[in-house]
Amino acid sequence: MAQKYLFRKRSSSNPYTILALTVILLAMVAVLRGLQTQQIEPLFLPTPTPTRTSNSYALEGQTHFQAGNLKGAIEAYQQALQSEPSNARIWMELAQIQTYSYKSLTTREAQRQRLAEAIESANRAVELAPEDSSAYAIRAFVRDWNAGLLESDEERSRLLVEAEQDAQKALLLDKNNVLALAYSAEILNDQQKWDQARQYIQLAVERNPNLMDVWRVQAAILESFGDYQGAIQAYDRAIELAPNLTFLYVQAGVIYRHLGMTQTDKTLSAQYYATALDYFAKAVNKNKQLGIEDPVPYIAIGKVYTQMGEFFVAALNAKKALQIDPYSPDLYGQLGMVYFKARNYETAIPALQCAVEGCSPQVSCEVRECDPASDPPIEIQGIPLEPNDPTTVVYYYTYGSILAGLYRPVGETKDYCDRALNVFDKVRALYAGDSTVMGIVEASESICASFGITRKP
Repeated sequence: MAQKYLFRKRSSSNPYTILALTVILLAMVAVLRGLQTQQIEPLFLPTPTPTRTSNSYALEGQTHFQAGNLKGAIEAYQQALQSEPSNARIWMELAQIQTYSYKSLTTREAQRQRLAEAIESANRAVELAPEDSSAYAIRAFVRDWNAGLLESDEERSRLLVEAEQDAQKALLLDKNNVLALAYSAEILNDQQKWDQARQYIQLAVERNPNLMDVWRVQAAILESFGDYQGAIQAYDRAIELAPNLTFLYVQAGVIYRHLGMTQTDKTLSAQYYATALDYFAKAVNKNKQLGIEDPVPYIAIGKVYTQMGEFFVAALNAKKALQIDPYSPDLYGQLGMVYFKARNYETAIPALQCAVEGCSPQVSCEVRECDPASDPPIEIQGIPLEPNDPTTVVYYYTYGSILAGLYRPVGETKDYCDRALNVFDKVRALYAGDSTVMGIVEASESICASFGITRKP
């Protein structure tokens, strides 16, 4: 009897079919082995994100710098150094930008911190490239700007000498380094070696008139000689070469503001003030285009309106600066000085208190006119008084003078003389040799003495 199959008819084996199946089986084994060894990637995996190179970050930093976004530039260069920490060129460019950026900071503490970071970057560049002329030139530039914030004349002179040595080393390595010439001129100008400064900057201008720093330094040198129109023209040329660096607009505007203040002709004075405001407004607009919050141009605008006697507008701009940086005690001091010059003494007291003594979140909120329900509480630390700090000492003696002038032996002002004398003790400790400062202090102390309140021995 024939054998039966329950499911299919039995057929004879085909050798070609067996061969094909064998090839497919071997291919599947090879694929599985490739997947296990990661020689073959599974389908539908997400596309891997390429790792950014240091050059990519450095290029981003250069783009931010050219756009005037110094904060973004610094961050990009720092990212570049994370992947390539031995790249001397990146350290050099970072040091330059860190130095430029300090002008956007409002307190000496923050400025010193930023310039200290620039020094570290410049030192690292020299360590990595000890025969590179540009490394020494940039360190000379950074040391020169650091010197301007040192307390003692001795320390300042020492650092200027070190800066000069770096500049000389840069020129020894490359006599055609135009930036080294420009930075040498800037250092010599700060050392009051004016004839040499002029010679060096003239060489720099002749060799490469297309560098922003060449014209910036030229402007500073001409300004030190009182050639304000020449300085403005040099700043304008620097602005043409770097139109997004807002500190250049501020520097040019400051010269126009000075001319407005010193001009006896009222019509001409008004024209100078208007031009100063125009430069500062350009800085504000450049920052707005980039989404940058910078209080410095607003303070500059406020000072113009203060000098023009338009205190209400001046206060609005000072408050705008304070809104941008509500943690800066200097900005409280700037606002307090506007109130003082407007003879709004009662309102000046809490603002100057924040700058000099520091203040509670409640007082700082009062000064900023904030909303306690939505704005964060901010406690302010006062600015320590230091020698050779002409801005802060004005806050101190002005604050003390207002307290003394408004003292009454009863009511809320009964502790004003005690507070004033405490402030004057700090001023006296550091500025006893300054006849102008001490004249103001002693006049205010005599007011308190008329009420029988005197300094404690």
